[in-house]
Amino acid sequence: MYEVFGTIASRTFRVLWALEELGEPYELIAVKPHDSALTAVYPSGKVPALRVDGQTISDSTAIMTYLSDKHGVLLATAGSVERGQQDAMVHAIIDEIDAVLWAGARHSFILPEDRRVPAVKDSLKWEFNRNVNRLAERITTPFAAGETFTIADIILTHCLNWSISAKFDFESEKMQAYAKQMRARSAFQRVRALG
Repeated sequence: MYEVFGTIASRTFRVLWALEELGEPYELIAVKPHDSALTAVYPSGKVPALRVDGQTISDSTAIMTYLSDKHGVLLATAGSVERGQQDAMVHAIIDEIDAVLWAGARHSFILPEDRRVPAVKDSLKWEFNRNVNRLAERITTPFAAGETFTIADIILTHCLNWSISAKFDFESEKMQAYAKQMRARSAFQRVRALG
């Protein structure tokens, strides 16, 4: 059984969703960053972390890639052109969507107050909306990275949901419809029910 460290109100949601899609058993160890239960297995104290066979893997994308490769789903075969295209989409989502939201979070509550620059959030919100619109143009298939559901869909949907609580609005009706479709997945609903 996989041990997942974190809470669903973080990128841990992504890992739990992947595990639900895979149908693999896991134990959620609900801890916040730097909790002693987490630093005991992963000294940097960041969430999410996955413990398997006495080893710890960090970073939601790295964890989902490991799980997908191990179980043979949610990603195309390593070394294939399709995998390269999926990886390109994953990196675009992380660089253009996730990173902008994370910068907003840092200037909202992560950084020490004297290091926050709240005024930067207006620029980040503009950039986020622009990037979502650009990404929507790139998606020409039913899913973010092709004809099948992959970890790109998990990351993108998680970010689009995160944007709601962060008040980072976006105009793309196509992306709003996409997010609604992804949230209707039963695996997503099972993770949401944990909260």
